Amino acid sequence: MTGSFVDIATISDLHRLYSIPAPKHPLVSFISLDEITRDNFSEDETAYRLGFYSIYLKQVKGSMKYGRSQYDFDEGTLVFTAPGQAIHTQRKIAYNEGWGLFFHPDLLYRTALARKIQGYSYFHYDTHEALHVSDTEKKILRECGANIRREYEQNIDKHTQDLIVSNIELLLNYCTRFYDRQFLIRAKANHDIVQQFEAALLDYFSKDTLIDEGLPDVKYFATQLNLSPNYLSDLLNKYTGKTTQEHIHLQLVEKAKSMLWGTPKSISEIAYDLGFEHPSISPRCLKTRWAWRRRNSGCRRNSFGMATVILRARSATTFLYFFRKNAM
Repeated sequence: MTGSFVDIATISDLHRLYSIPAPKHPLVSFISLDEITRDNFSEDETAYRLGFYSIYLKQVKGSMKYGRSQYDFDEGTLVFTAPGQAIHTQRKIAYNEGWGLFFHPDLLYRTALARKIQGYSYFHYDTHEALHVSDTEKKILRECGANIRREYEQNIDKHTQDLIVSNIELLLNYCTRFYDRQFLIRAKANHDIVQQFEAALLDYFSKDTLIDEGLPDVKYFATQLNLSPNYLSDLLNKYTGKTTQEHIHLQLVEKAKSMLWGTPKSISEIAYDLGFEHPSISPRCLKTRWAWRRRNSGCRRNSFGMATVILRARSATTFLYFFRKNAM
């Protein structure tokens, strides 16, 4: 135990916690939750920090805390955790049905999935952003899990890792599809979130607080909306075609343009007013992709949108000199 956390570093540690036989494979396990007991869990709420990826499909009576949120699992839902994340739970939870897929990062060594795993952003969602699946979707995911289990329960050979990892990737791709379906089903609520974000973004940049507070980051707006940063960016990308960071950057562009046109201040003074404490030093947020395109043939050339032209500003002042030269 480390501080207030109980570390479950390996798949073997997890099997001991669940009071089930040792794993057939040291780096992966697919467990039906009706096989486990919770006698080794604390009666009080305890934080268990996992050293591997986990995917739970649960329909339970009880609650579990993950991140900032308490979640009621009366419905069947999928929850994802990445290595190092903690789940707060206790002994008194009764499982109606469900399963868990657990795989260690070492399983992905030298595979394409090792390079792609960070792209599955739902491993960093909060529990209230969990994926709700239909009976048909549950069946598809269970079949993927059963294939993984069948593979590691056979004699392990040179093909085992590739086949297990391929099935994990297939399951993750299905989850991506099901999340896209959930985003569409919740269109009304999600559009409301987009509007709330846009209002918060405009409000932040309309105040004269950039000098004191600096430029906002993704986490700031996610917290304002009670969402995880990854979920907010994915939601905005689905409905607007831009991530949270891109929205912030574009609003910064508009703020910079209005200050260049509407004040007699020098570029260094404007850079400072925009929240850059050291204008001559490369601000990280400006070393990114800025898009520039003509919205239509009759538009002014200072119209901004998502496109392919990239500005890599080496400093805040370079950034502003660019607009003085090109955006007037």
